[in-house]
Amino acid sequence: MSVSLVSLASLMDPIRGFVAVGRRMSITLAAGDLCLTQSAVSRQIQTLEERLGIKLLQRGHRSLAFTAEGERLFRSADLAVQQLQDVLGAISDKVGQRPVTLTASIGVTGLWLLPRLGRFQQRHPGVDVRVAANNRLVDLRSEGIDLAIRYCADSAAPEGALRLFGETIAPVAHPSLGLRSLRSAEQLAKHVLLEFDDPQRPWLHWHEWLSQMGWSHIKPKGILRFNQYDQVVQSAMAGQGIALGRLALIGPMLADRRLLTLSPQRAHSITDHGYWLLQADATSRKNVSALVDWLIAESTPA
Repeated sequence: MSVSLVSLASLMDPIRGFVAVGRRMSITLAAGDLCLTQSAVSRQIQTLEERLGIKLLQRGHRSLAFTAEGERLFRSADLAVQQLQDVLGAISDKVGQRPVTLTASIGVTGLWLLPRLGRFQQRHPGVDVRVAANNRLVDLRSEGIDLAIRYCADSAAPEGALRLFGETIAPVAHPSLGLRSLRSAEQLAKHVLLEFDDPQRPWLHWHEWLSQMGWSHIKPKGILRFNQYDQVVQSAMAGQGIALGRLALIGPMLADRRLLTLSPQRAHSITDHGYWLLQADATSRKNVSALVDWLIAESTPA
């Protein structure tokens, strides 16, 4: 007749101790495996024998041996414990191998993240990353997302967020336009301006930068407007006009001279906005922590 679940529950620790001893045939070694004292393991064996009303081990001088009943119990208990260890290990491995999901805006994903992501894969070939490019703010936990890169004013950064980098704005253009700098409003007026058409972010519009320069009076050759910032950058790299470059995002394009900054450092506009890293859980899986460390390293100036 089987014992009840209540009775089985009270025997779990003693059975675990018994299996550990049976595998090693040593209380000392079993205690090390279980991170317990020898006396604690001995008490577990004694408790199990008292509850069953039988002897399970014959203790000799520096030796242990199973009784017939102990041998029978060990074979069944060891198999059950091993099966449980295997299943739990497989489940744990599956969770550890679950892709790390990172969400960011379309612009941040295309301009900043993707050009760098190969370096992460080279350094962590066993970590699968799922990138969800989306301009919509999402609830990380409810949508199963591990990390998010968010753009906001420094004063509005969520609690616990890590600041990756700030934002500096300056005019940029492809070398084919033949410009190396902007020395006057009249020079700028000869070119098409590429505008990020987002009414919620006026600090990224040309009129803000022109006002700072005292050039609000100019009438450019034309204006091309885009509702996604990566489209602005693609148009600039195609030589279609001058864009306001978000320098932190377009670093790879500046490094290989697909784009050139056209204003001196003093004319760069530093905004009160930045890019922040959010984690769904304070205690992260090992793979998530690896991606967090890499993102922080990538955003740190060399």
